[in-house]
Amino acid sequence: MLQFNDDELDQMTLVEGALEITSVIDPSFPAARIRQQLKQLAKEAEHALMDEPNPHLRLEGLIRLFYREWGFQGDQQQYFSSENALLDKVLERKKGIPVSLGAIFLYLARHLELPVSSVGFPTQYILKIDWYDGEQQFINPFDGEYISLRTLRGWLIGYKGPFCELKDEHLTTADNKDILARWLTVLKSALLREEHYTDALRCSDLALSLRPDDPHEIRDRGYIYQQLDCSHAAATDYAYFIEQCPEDPAAELLKLQVQALNEEPLTLH
Repeated sequence: MLQFNDDELDQMTLVEGALEITSVIDPSFPAARIRQQLKQLAKEAEHALMDEPNPHLRLEGLIRLFYREWGFQGDQQQYFSSENALLDKVLERKKGIPVSLGAIFLYLARHLELPVSSVGFPTQYILKIDWYDGEQQFINPFDGEYISLRTLRGWLIGYKGPFCELKDEHLTTADNKDILARWLTVLKSALLREEHYTDALRCSDLALSLRPDDPHEIRDRGYIYQQLDCSHAAATDYAYFIEQCPEDPAAELLKLQVQALNEEPLTLH
């Protein structure tokens, strides 16, 4: 199994953690070139905005620069494409999803000495600004728009039901490890949709190095093994999920899968 040191991840910037993880998944990933591109963007942002002494105006300037002048935007047409989770493609196409766009925006904001941080909101990744006077603001990195608490409550109700309440825990600053685990899940799902099973398996192994013994991740790895014709490995992972989550609606169906997979001849890869 591929491994990654989660303590190291929390010491990196989010964007650097994403580069390191993607390099493990794909050894040909051009991480050095991406680092240079990011440094160039940071230099341009500093040149344009660092002389602005008011941090509120500096943030407004960064939003304008990133989303309007440079043209970064959320990909409405192909939201679930793996290209939206890979930083080289995001920089090339200037399109992405909240976590990839947000990671780049966060990197630039830190260079401009702005108090921006990550929030792993239940519905999507968002950015939080903790102003020095105690005021908080939230930004949707998909489009650069500010998000009100009322809107966040609406998102949460739409996701978890009408009796769900917005709590402080939903808006706490997230560890890079947790955000990167979610990023890996998004990338893995996209790769599965595109039938890139070997890369999806690397994603799953990395996710398990960050969240060992996660039954849902192990179930997903079982599905990948099944697509790669590793029947007995798939059956083992499914059986673990069934044992850990017997009440899950998928458990009964997976029991039938395990029975069928165990009847298949052992294939050596």
